[in-house]
Amino acid sequence: MKQRLYLDTSVFGGYFDEEFLEHTIPLIDRIRNDDFILLFSEITQDELEFAPNHVKELIIALEEKASEFLETTDEAIDLANAYIKEKVVGRTSYADCLHIAVATINRADYLVSWNFKHIVNIDRITGYNSINIKMGYKQLEIRSPREFENYEND
Repeated sequence: MKQRLYLDTSVFGGYFDEEFLEHTIPLIDRIRNDDFILLFSEITQDELEFAPNHVKELIIALEEKASEFLETTDEAIDLANAYIKEKVVGRTSYADCLHIAVATINRADYLVSWNFKHIVNIDRITGYNSINIKMGYKQLEIRSPREFENYEND
């Protein structure tokens, strides 16, 4: 069964960023090759509204690969607020919390991000997952695009 990936906004920008493109482009190529199921959210759509045109064009091309469009529900808002209430991150990271909550509630196999300060951070991951378990959800695997390299041909 294909793994279900939720990409946060940083991954789409990383496709064009000198620092991150080396690992982002292969991940996007794997999505284009149907190696994964892409989950696309209302949050990502809103955050990318003012993105440069080349980023928007990437999104439009990938939206065809999206199996599900995930909306921000009251349940997701409650879970995001729980992350903040329990001080996993501060209120300024509310959008990051929404990404994690939406991915958790919709049973993504992985949330993929380049945001090492608020998301792909061992202390934060532990915090998010402790709240997830406490509230009856499964743990969410949070990784950077680097961890999706395909080494089969090496």
